[in-house]
Amino acid sequence: MNENINLLMNHRSIRKFEDKLLTREQIEVIVKCAQSAATSSFIQAYSIIGVTDKDKKMKLSELAGNQSYVANNGHFFVFCADLSRHEQIGEMENKDLIPSIESTEKFMVALIDTALAAQNAAIAAESLGLGICYIGGIRNNLDEVSKLLKTPKRVLPLFGLAVGYPAQMTDKKPRLPLEHVYHENEYRQNNEEYRNQLQLYNNIISEYYVARTNGERNDTWTSQMANMLEKQSRMYMKEFVQKTGMDLK
Repeated sequence: MNENINLLMNHRSIRKFEDKLLTREQIEVIVKCAQSAATSSFIQAYSIIGVTDKDKKMKLSELAGNQSYVANNGHFFVFCADLSRHEQIGEMENKDLIPSIESTEKFMVALIDTALAAQNAAIAAESLGLGICYIGGIRNNLDEVSKLLKTPKRVLPLFGLAVGYPAQMTDKKPRLPLEHVYHENEYRQNNEEYRNQLQLYNNIISEYYVARTNGERNDTWTSQMANMLEKQSRMYMKEFVQKTGMDLK
């Protein structure tokens, strides 16, 4: 295993950071690495907002479900799907790009581009000895997040990325077994085998939680997912996306 593989295989989310800000150089390196990610047809359909204002970070923390590490970190990035610049390109080049910009395909391109850029940023940060935590909680109230960050039409804040110097390291969570995720040549559909693998994974996750919490928690992965997915959340998303001008057509 080389150091890059070891870095990737040892990822874990960090939720407690030292009271130490990232340097401007570190921030720029992380953003440049994000920009080096693959991008569909060179469209580069994303923007990154670095939030340094303490009041704004505190407000984002509240909007994300009172997650303290949104406010207390070395730097907080918000990754946004962004097709606003492409509307301006249409005006510059005197071409009607709106039907394409408002298509489901370009919406998906923007989401994928943003996710790829963010993962490059995350890996870059970890390679610098920093810790990271993705924050999907900013989607709890995108109306307020958009007002706070003053995002224009066709810009959709997708998630945050808290970065900083780890003050507390957590154990690495066991992932699904490879044979449960990787299919060769075609999608395997043996449900009995699939559920047997899930039961084995449940045992691993339950043991992980027991060890991590000194026996206070022993839930399985399937029960955790079922309980989470049973509760409908952020059901306003389609309406909000369409309001931004990224119509799903």
